[in-house]
Amino acid sequence: MDRRDFLRLSGLGMGTLMVPVLGSPRLLGAQTPVPEGGRRALADAALNAATGRGASYADVRIGRYLRQFVITREDKVQNIVDTESYGAGVRVLADGAWGFAATSDVSKDSLAAAAAQAVAIARANAGLQREPVRLAPVKGVGEVSWQTPIEKSCFAVPLSEKVELLMDVNAAAMEAGASFISSNLFQVNEQKYFASTDGSYIDQDVHRLWPTFTVTSIDAESGKFQTRNALASPMGMGWEYLAGKKEDKLPGATTRYKSSYDMREDAVAAAAQAKAKHAAKTVAAGKYDLVLDPTHLGLTIHESVGHPLELDRVLGYEANYAGTSFATLDKWKSKKFNYGSDKVTLFADKTQVGSLGYVAYDDEGAPTKRWDLVKDGILVNYQAIRDQVHILGEKESHGCCYADSWSSIQFQRMPNVSLAAGKEPLSVDEMIAGVEKGIYIIGRGSYSIDQQRYNFQFGGQLFYAIENGKITGMLKDVAYQSNTQEFWNSCVAICDERDYRTFGTFFDGKGQPSQVSAVSHGSATTRFDGVNVINTARKL
Repeated sequence: MDRRDFLRLSGLGMGTLMVPVLGSPRLLGAQTPVPEGGRRALADAALNAATGRGASYADVRIGRYLRQFVITREDKVQNIVDTESYGAGVRVLADGAWGFAATSDVSKDSLAAAAAQAVAIARANAGLQREPVRLAPVKGVGEVSWQTPIEKSCFAVPLSEKVELLMDVNAAAMEAGASFISSNLFQVNEQKYFASTDGSYIDQDVHRLWPTFTVTSIDAESGKFQTRNALASPMGMGWEYLAGKKEDKLPGATTRYKSSYDMREDAVAAAAQAKAKHAAKTVAAGKYDLVLDPTHLGLTIHESVGHPLELDRVLGYEANYAGTSFATLDKWKSKKFNYGSDKVTLFADKTQVGSLGYVAYDDEGAPTKRWDLVKDGILVNYQAIRDQVHILGEKESHGCCYADSWSSIQFQRMPNVSLAAGKEPLSVDEMIAGVEKGIYIIGRGSYSIDQQRYNFQFGGQLFYAIENGKITGMLKDVAYQSNTQEFWNSCVAICDERDYRTFGTFFDGKGQPSQVSAVSHGSATTRFDGVNVINTARKL
């Protein structure tokens, strides 16, 4: 189907087929589908059934999850994926153990039955558990509501407009010299109603958006290809991210974020840069000082800080699926473990406006907040939820519990994990001016890291040689190797708040059965000295 035919059909029959799953019901004036009574009455049916059967605690999540993925290549629409999922999950604490059950039949009787099943499961689990669950208190907040601060829901935008955008992006890249381009829009709306025996009835409407593409350039003489992916950060924003003001601070943000993204402009630049990679000089292996852009450093933070400081991973809960962590409790207890240099403060924060992890309350009703993980280079904390914080001697959840569906049990998930900007004024140009032999790296690439999140290797999208304080040309075949402690201790300079930006991932997997979450990582451009760089070119 070509572009013209698709746009014609999307305005007729195809658009009609997608009416049930397109459009944020809240913004369009419709109501979340509740077949019997109000959501509070439904939630109370589950909570009362659980406590009536002896549960000491219970919570219920009634959720509607909308997802739309628009997938294109050159002048063709390859796929439109629309999903809607609606149901409820009930979690209980009985005889000191957790139990969970879910149902797609959102009625009082069905929710009460799910609660009874959850209690039965909890009692069965209690016989297998060494110690009872210790649950940190959460103060009930009554009836509250919260929504991602957006100007326009992506689900309120006509599909034809989204396709028109991607077709324009693709055409611009092809005109600029790309051999191929694939582009996508990933959009998510989570409508979540949480209630618990603590006395909370929390209504949250969460929005996320990720525009992305891959441009490919083929060299006619050699037949070799080079690619450059989009440098867009996925965001907790609405359609305004693709049509907003370039220099504005997001409403309510204390930090300056890039509040819009010009996808077309980035695709045109990507076409030129992918073509330039063919003539780029292959890197000579050795030690280099690295200047890492936030579009690259976000992934390194995710893998070498975010995952190893998840407390459940530290305790071995993830060992069978994704490994453990080198950052063991004894290192934290020592209060002197140098995770990085004294320039390095890494913090967790689910209150960052515009970030993927931004919500007011997590999926067990705990308010979200910011806290330090590494302070001035020293490991000071982990990420923990209500049934874990007692291990750290704390009495309050960090507010980082999440489930990717009403049918999934909530558990500890990575909040936004970021590197604090430098305290002294420092621009990117000033940082580069101080480097004698280095490489400037932009964008995330392939990577590898061991199961303890210690030894690693990272690539990127764009690489530029720095010689005597100046960028002298493009490089290729670059990857750097280090271990987490050595790498973060090699950090010698961080640009100031003016350069702070977020990056992140839309599809972070964890758990068995696996669940997916979205998380942002903020930083300013950062310098690391004496890092080992290898040449990744295939030797034929």
